[in-house]
Amino acid sequence: MSANQTDTKTAEDKRAWGALWALVIGFFMILVDSTIVSTAMPAIMNGLDTDINGVIWVNSAYLLAFAVPLLITGRLGDRFGPRTIYLIGLVVFTLSSLWCGLSPDINTLIVARVVQGLGASMMSPQTMTFITRMFPYARRGAAMGLWGAVAGIATLVGPIAGGIFVDTLGWEWIFFVNVPVGVLAIWRVLVKVPELERHSHSFDWLGVGLSASAMFALVFGIQEGNGHDWGPFIGPIGSWHLIIGGVVLLGLFIWWQAATRAEPLVPLGLFKDKNFSLANIAIAFMGLSITAMSFPMILYLQSVRGLTPTLSALMLAPMAVVAGALAPVIGKRVGKIEAKYFAVPGFFLFGASITVYGLILRADTPFWVLLLPPVFMGLGSAMIWPSVSLTATRDLVQANAGAGSGVYNTTRQVGAVLGSALIALMMESRIAVESEKVVASMASGGPAGIGAEPGTGAQVPDFLHQAFSLALGQALLLPGIVAMAAALVALMFRKGARASAK
Repeated sequence: MSANQTDTKTAEDKRAWGALWALVIGFFMILVDSTIVSTAMPAIMNGLDTDINGVIWVNSAYLLAFAVPLLITGRLGDRFGPRTIYLIGLVVFTLSSLWCGLSPDINTLIVARVVQGLGASMMSPQTMTFITRMFPYARRGAAMGLWGAVAGIATLVGPIAGGIFVDTLGWEWIFFVNVPVGVLAIWRVLVKVPELERHSHSFDWLGVGLSASAMFALVFGIQEGNGHDWGPFIGPIGSWHLIIGGVVLLGLFIWWQAATRAEPLVPLGLFKDKNFSLANIAIAFMGLSITAMSFPMILYLQSVRGLTPTLSALMLAPMAVVAGALAPVIGKRVGKIEAKYFAVPGFFLFGASITVYGLILRADTPFWVLLLPPVFMGLGSAMIWPSVSLTATRDLVQANAGAGSGVYNTTRQVGAVLGSALIALMMESRIAVESEKVVASMASGGPAGIGAEPGTGAQVPDFLHQAFSLALGQALLLPGIVAMAAALVALMFRKGARASAK
């Protein structure tokens, strides 16, 4: 290689890394915002005079608005440029964060969170698109490692920052803090992120309508599976109507993608790549597990052990610290070693650690014992994110980078929604069973406190501590088993040609 070629390669690397560091500021912000709200829920309830149902919608609205447009926003990045779409999303997210903090009532806050979710959905796929298009395969693993490290650190910063802001400045500041961070991110993107080549795609408007309708029906139906009796189409029975309708619409969308003579929204040829298909299944399992595991853990630490939101977040901090520290190191090696050699042990370690955490939950489990499983969860997580992401994007041509990123991010988000709904079912059913055992043994009526809601910080009566601990530990078996099942999926990752061989 000549000196000029070396200088050019070095300049391209520097440019790519500068762009990625600028992009991850906004990516970090939207990930933090996915976790920061949970610790502020009791304060929001008091400040806006609402109940648990209203405050749950603060999260649900964001989740729905984030998940539904992801297929579309990935494709928009292909057509109008990922930098342009990312910047629009970043501006929308920043301004809506200010709106959230200024909200005078719960309805206004929910609407503002919908807009915030739309902004996040425009940003999320573009980060992976930039990694795929600016980094050659040999150095893409290191970029994915940074991406995974940011995700790991965000899971630590979100809950802790939420607790600190609520305890000092008020719940509004969990949103206000996004404004200066967003301004910084906009400036860095304008300075560091280049315009990439745009692909002159036709736009499949029918596909957009079918996919958005299918995603909304599925996500809303799953999210409200434990819903409230608001009417025939939104109550627990109606949620099945929505889910079935979503499946039908999804089938119509897939049929249309195969039948249309115009360029499809999702090139079904993507799924001919075995690695892309398997990576999507694996990341859905990961999204389910990492979302589902936090609810029982936080509820146990706050409602049974009496910890504050900040202290309960610190009890899970070892996972985020280890994941954030190791993800870049592992990412650099993923490009040199087959991804499944990281993904398989990573998923197994992550799932086994969650399972162990569930099995040791008792009313008097020493806190130092509870700090050990999160260390191994962090190690497993650090091995998973870069290896699965690299597997999904390895064989994507640049023209399909946006579509592939949109599918991948959508799959992860749908897994997270499903995890949230299923863990609620598990917790509710197991708490009911274990509490009934206590009530039966006491030969008395159900005591007050059984209905304590996750996120309220309500203390469980002392005589129910053991029952709640056992029930929440049993609920944790769900994400643990799902994560270990993902190890079997990752085991089927095929050996692929390096990007240098393309």
